[in-house]
Amino acid sequence: MRLLTAVLALLVITVTPAHAGPRIVGGVVVDSAGEAPWVVALTTSSGAQFCGGALLGPGQVVTAAHCVHGREPGSITVVGGRLDLRTGDGSTSVATSYRLVDGYSTPSRGKDVALLALAEPMPYRSLPVAGPNAYMSGTVGVVYGWGRQAEGDADKSPQLHKAQVPIWADGQCAATYARYDAEAMFCAGYPDGGIDACVDDSGGPFVVDGRLVGLVSWGVGCARPNAPGVYTRVATYLSGVQPEMGSAVVP
Repeated sequence: MRLLTAVLALLVITVTPAHAGPRIVGGVVVDSAGEAPWVVALTTSSGAQFCGGALLGPGQVVTAAHCVHGREPGSITVVGGRLDLRTGDGSTSVATSYRLVDGYSTPSRGKDVALLALAEPMPYRSLPVAGPNAYMSGTVGVVYGWGRQAEGDADKSPQLHKAQVPIWADGQCAATYARYDAEAMFCAGYPDGGIDACVDDSGGPFVVDGRLVGLVSWGVGCARPNAPGVYTRVATYLSGVQPEMGSAVVP
């Protein structure tokens, strides 16, 4: 199973078939900061990117739970307004706490979403959450990330990439993945592969018509035929302004 951070991907590979982490495969570079001002990178205190996310508000970021589970909030630095992570553009803010959905364990069991609170608000436009009708089969969304650009790549991309992928019908997803849960997930990709998220794209937003529909969660390899990427179905957990999240807060 592909988790969308390199470390988690390695852990999963030792237990299940090839589901390693995601970066955008077959995508293009995002060259305008105005296109996706709400996209953020999650980095370590030393500046190493390990996941993506999106601003739900000036001081709140949504990402995949597996990106932050087990980490100290203060070890997570959020970077906004920076398309190329080699530059000093944009703003940074340390996470002060995060919340997970009650019962989260692993991405393949769903509930793979986390909300981060930031020490300093970010001056960028936030991303509204889509409603439950946004998951129609064939709907094409855009996924964003700084991850690896091919399965087995040693290096991730310093530049933000994007790719367009269509949502699959729940029945197709369930026939592909035994653990697929239509309430918690959706999948997207092409039957022939070639375009997908990959390692270190985890937590990155899947966007349709300017609204957040999903988060990069897990998958089998990267861009393989008949192996679509699996995304968190955020409408299940984020309802308007009030998130349907667990009560536990990691300070």
